[in-house]
Amino acid sequence: MNDQAQALSVKRAQVEFHNFASLGEPERAMRVYAEENQRRGAVLRNHLAFIGPMTPFLEIGSNAGHTSYMLENEFGADGFALDISADSLRHGIALQEQWGMPRAMVRVAGDALNLPFRDGSLSAVLAFQMLSQFMDIESVFLEVKRVLAPGGVFIFAEEPLRRRLSLRLYRCPYWETMKPWERKLYEWGLLGYFVRDVIGAHQEESFGIRQNHTMELRHWHDLITKHFVAQEYEIFVPERGPGESIVKRIARRFDPQRSDWRAARLLGGTLAAVCRKAGERVPQTWTGRFETLLRCPDCNGSLDRDHDDTVFCKCGYKAPNEGGVYNLLRSVDKKELYPGDVGDAIDFSLPGHESKLLNGWYDLEGIFGNKYRWIGASASAKLTRVRPGPQRLRVRGHAHENALAQGEPLKAEIAVNGVRAGQWTLDRPGLFILEADIPDADEYRIDLSFSPVWKVATDERAFTVNLSMLKLTPRD
Repeated sequence: MNDQAQALSVKRAQVEFHNFASLGEPERAMRVYAEENQRRGAVLRNHLAFIGPMTPFLEIGSNAGHTSYMLENEFGADGFALDISADSLRHGIALQEQWGMPRAMVRVAGDALNLPFRDGSLSAVLAFQMLSQFMDIESVFLEVKRVLAPGGVFIFAEEPLRRRLSLRLYRCPYWETMKPWERKLYEWGLLGYFVRDVIGAHQEESFGIRQNHTMELRHWHDLITKHFVAQEYEIFVPERGPGESIVKRIARRFDPQRSDWRAARLLGGTLAAVCRKAGERVPQTWTGRFETLLRCPDCNGSLDRDHDDTVFCKCGYKAPNEGGVYNLLRSVDKKELYPGDVGDAIDFSLPGHESKLLNGWYDLEGIFGNKYRWIGASASAKLTRVRPGPQRLRVRGHAHENALAQGEPLKAEIAVNGVRAGQWTLDRPGLFILEADIPDADEYRIDLSFSPVWKVATDERAFTVNLSMLKLTPRD
């Protein structure tokens, strides 16, 4: 596995971010999932003749698995949904009931760089909006090609195309946290001429998810033709206001094929591609014994399944069915990404975290796996060192729009064992991550300070932000 393609710190950030995205705002997430399925379903239908039978399929980076539910119930395919966040997959089970879908895929927590599947075991692999999270995208291509059967297809979509017409001044957030002048430029179709890459990348980047937005259309084409023998494309070029629609029309007029290829080079956009692996395709059947398609993520040996619904290997590897999800990450990654209740982390969604809290915390709130606590001007907690080596403190929280309503930015300061570890200024509402290197110690007292405080008429408490996790991580 190419560990340079995606650092362990990024994998940690993905697990945390997917929990937030899937669990933190469930009503908004449901709406977004439905909209994504409409777009993705349209892409699949446009290329069904080229795609052919998709059973057994694998969707990598599936988040809550919403698109895999669509594949099972609308396209009649059988297969797997894989994501590095087991909690997102578990929460996604609620979709089956809410959407009235009788069929479900097998849910697997896993790594796209070490797919727990046998060579040549799958008819189709799908990926939506996830390849750009790898610094070495070709590493994912190689792993996808390994698990695809001869003649199998790799379907990916919503991957960003690098835009040439841009000054690349800064990363811009999503619409919800844009400033008034940014929203105006967005409506005019001019904001894209100033931002560094995809609008909205600011949120993922601030969370620690490094993104690869270096791929122009020609780079994608070269990579696809290097590993696959046939392909079909769909290109989506934005038209956000006259500033982009005029350029798009001009570029299309001067394109020899009257296509959007030239417009995509200038304005960017997204690419959808259906790629076929070399070899003669043989239709496969789905027996329900899905473990026969799997391989051990530790030793690459065969996996079996016992009467307790635990997937296991002769090497000693085990993955029980935990709330509908089999965690098939490598043992070393599973230990790091899913440590449970440990001394060097306070995860507010886990019972027993209260023992590590000191003063300043309000009652626990939130739903599903995204629990949080509001604080006033300050709060304190204690963490205990578990792992050797240099440590880094990571604090995850959310700034309400009221925190910025007084016309001044939100200021944060963290002290560790009485020594200031860092100061930050937050000028946008929404999710935030604060990180700081901290000195060696066996135990840590974490003192958090935020200002300004704010109040609401129906509550006597003073608020600043809410926090959902404090943890120590190695300095990668």
